Amino acid sequence: MTVRVVFDYMYRDAGNYKAFGALLLEGEVAEPDQKRVISKLSGGEFFIAEQVGIPVLYGELWEYSGGPTEDDHVWHTFNLFRPLMEEDGDLPVWGTVSELVERFEKVTFWREDLSPHWDI
Repeated sequence: MTVRVVFDYMYRDAGNYKAFGALLLEGEVAEPDQKRVISKLSGGEFFIAEQVGIPVLYGELWEYSGGPTEDDHVWHTFNLFRPLMEEDGDLPVWGTVSELVERFEKVTFWREDLSPHWDI
């Protein structure tokens, strides 16, 4: 049986509007994996989704605002790694835990210019 976990994250704009995301990952998350990801986060929680190649979430808010606003910024927030639950439905497998950890480990500094909001 394949072990799967979920990487929960979100985007919250300056107006406190939120969009939630989840990546289904194959493999187990060991304590060292979590620590490696967290050690790469800005302030222990923030990351730039474009830089690690995961889906951005601000587009969900644009559906309500008609596009980018002055409240948009470059940062997504890591929530947690958690077990797959029934209510996750048909999340497609994004990749493996080790692939995601490797992407975070490659970050030496967060490049705000990779986001369309970096110069707003």
